[in-house]
Amino acid sequence: MLLKLFLTKLTLKRSAILQFNQQRELHSRNKKAMELIAKGWSALQEVDRVVDYCELNDRRLIPLLRTAKENFELALEADNSNTHARYWLSKLHLKYHVPGANKAVGAALLVEAADMADPDAQYELGCRLRVENEYVQSDQQAFYYLEKAVDQLHAGALYLLGAVYLTGDCVKKDIASALWCFHRASEKGHAGAAIAYGSLLLTGVQVPESLTKFSVKRNSTAKKERKDTENHTMDPVEMAREQFQIAAKAGSDLGFKWLQRLEEEEKRLLQTK
Repeated sequence: MLLKLFLTKLTLKRSAILQFNQQRELHSRNKKAMELIAKGWSALQEVDRVVDYCELNDRRLIPLLRTAKENFELALEADNSNTHARYWLSKLHLKYHVPGANKAVGAALLVEAADMADPDAQYELGCRLRVENEYVQSDQQAFYYLEKAVDQLHAGALYLLGAVYLTGDCVKKDIASALWCFHRASEKGHAGAAIAYGSLLLTGVQVPESLTKFSVKRNSTAKKERKDTENHTMDPVEMAREQFQIAAKAGSDLGFKWLQRLEEEEKRLLQTK
């Protein structure tokens, strides 16, 4: 009886040690992959910094592109389940003039990363399906991947889906859904979404109650202030101004122009009183 109990404890201990070692090994592989991705991404950032001042196939870019490609490939070898490595390697094959680039390989890697729930890959694939298939009805597929990225609150996907709802392109036109998408993307600092949201507010669109209540809860610090704010209709001009400030903070020239336009309009109204 004692021997059986001892063997059971020993088996459980060995199982726990084995599980711990597996988790440690997985963590180690993931850490190594992320280090390699960081090196590849750094090389790619340098390419993006200078590419506007030279030809796309400039030989001076090749060492940087090779460095990026090698690091992304090594990251995948270290951790084959890493979606970031797949996504960035797909971008190299599809966008850059890297030696050995293959668009078919890039497309396959992008689809794999998207199906593995990488939001950047889902957004990228959704965009490519919308614009690169003139003879294939791919709008529904594009919409599927965009929605998957929106589920993870990807700012670019939120903005694009908002535009789809606003125009009624391949879906039923829905202003409320468009406003929600622009609102959430704007919260993440997306300049285009902030401009779109602010512009719609100035046209007098009805803001869904869920958004106004959400804004009140975020912006009010005292309960009394919150109650007073909820009892009055929020000023659409001030709400629009906040959106244009977000866009301006993100570096959008259009955001600065809208703020200037609002300021000029306020001055004109004061002069006429």
